[in-house]
Amino acid sequence: MIRVGYYQFRPRFGDTGGNCRKIVKRLRDVDADLMVLPELPFTGYLFSGRRELAALAEEPRKSPIVDSLVALCRERRMHIVTGFAEKAGDKIFNSALLLGPRGIRHVYRKLHLFNLEKRWFDPGDTPLAVQRVRGTRIGIMICFDWVFPEVTRALAVQGMDLLCHPSDLVLDYCQGVMLSRSVENGIFTVTANRFGDDRRPHGRVRFSGKSQITGPRGELIQRAPSQREVLHVETLDPRRARDKKITPKNDLIRDRRPEFY
Repeated sequence: MIRVGYYQFRPRFGDTGGNCRKIVKRLRDVDADLMVLPELPFTGYLFSGRRELAALAEEPRKSPIVDSLVALCRERRMHIVTGFAEKAGDKIFNSALLLGPRGIRHVYRKLHLFNLEKRWFDPGDTPLAVQRVRGTRIGIMICFDWVFPEVTRALAVQGMDLLCHPSDLVLDYCQGVMLSRSVENGIFTVTANRFGDDRRPHGRVRFSGKSQITGPRGELIQRAPSQREVLHVETLDPRRARDKKITPKNDLIRDRRPEFY
């Protein structure tokens, strides 16, 4: 069994230190093995351009934010998956970090950039890979990756039990599609979305909230309201995600025929 949750909140644009302090304070007393945070929870989302993003992005191994979260993981003996604006040389990635008591466990860089993100970020270049947390095999994707079923399937074929999905969702049908991603791969998913909006001189983006946890048979285990701060934790049994039988003679993974796809 694993205790998994999400924190849905409203970041303040550009207030990286304040957003980090808010997250640490909120998670300090949580009873969980793994917590999932939204996409870009420290910087906010609606950048005026790449120059503004570059001023807010950080190298994970030189980041006070990462140091604070790792210290929290050590204190609470837990892991965190969080969105992160990652600076890497002259490139900037929309990334997600898997953090634990011993530091950075894994970095995933968003493969499918959404709309204006193509102006701000470099396209992701990290392979999809499964990591282990407390005996549970977890995969990571970010927000708009949801629209490409190949992402979830590639991780499921690697043996993923639980998909962590940091998000800044604006389209109102993603949450429903994630039920399909669960049932077609027989997995749990945790979508951690933000709510509220980024109001900037150059525009406004409103986010849909409704963070959620889904189960291997396509069931909605829990969903947050659209515009409210929510921290929620569920106890999940990863063995349910390892049973890929639909009938005694049908297996979601072994019955695939990729030579015809």
